[in-house]
Amino acid sequence: MPAQRFHGQIAGVGSTSGVRVVIGSWRRTPLGTFGDAMVETASGHRVLLAPSAEVAAFIEATYVFDEVRIEPISVATDAGRWRVASPSLTLDLRVGGRMPLGRLLRLVPGRVAASPAWATVVDPVARVALRGVRTRGTALAGRREYYGATDLHAVTSVAGTFDDERLGALAAVDPPCRFGFSSTPRRPAVTTVVTTVVTPDPSGCREVGTRL
Repeated sequence: MPAQRFHGQIAGVGSTSGVRVVIGSWRRTPLGTFGDAMVETASGHRVLLAPSAEVAAFIEATYVFDEVRIEPISVATDAGRWRVASPSLTLDLRVGGRMPLGRLLRLVPGRVAASPAWATVVDPVARVALRGVRTRGTALAGRREYYGATDLHAVTSVAGTFDDERLGALAAVDPPCRFGFSSTPRRPAVTTVVTTVVTPDPSGCREVGTRL
């Protein structure tokens, strides 16, 4: 099947409570427009919040969680603000200006920046410059992933709750999240991204490319 593109943004934040959250806001995908959240508590418990069984199944086939919750989740984004709401999680993020790395990313043509080839080239740099961040790697079930970032903005504040417990103030994403081979940047940020997931064909004859 032809490669499919999922265009969106990822917000990664830490908090003084020790809870770290990665929120996805996906605008154009074969699964429709949706939001999801991956939460890691201070004790290391990893929770996926997904809006449907279909979305949960795709994410579970790529990442590792201790618990999966299928529940309504809304991710509303506008200039300078993200608002996330689900039965388990509420978040209000304030987003600041473009970071220096974001300015560099904007210099790279979009088609190049989103390509697996570019993700392969920049992976060694990302490993050194951004603790815990990888732009390519191997996921579950033999899948290969490539993250193509095209912009980066700082998150300046966070307020919210997880399971009715307050998260506290904004903090670094530290230690890095353990959902897959890559975490979000240590400094809380919103990344505009295209992720390419290459899935082996069950027949073993070819690979199926899915871009998330």
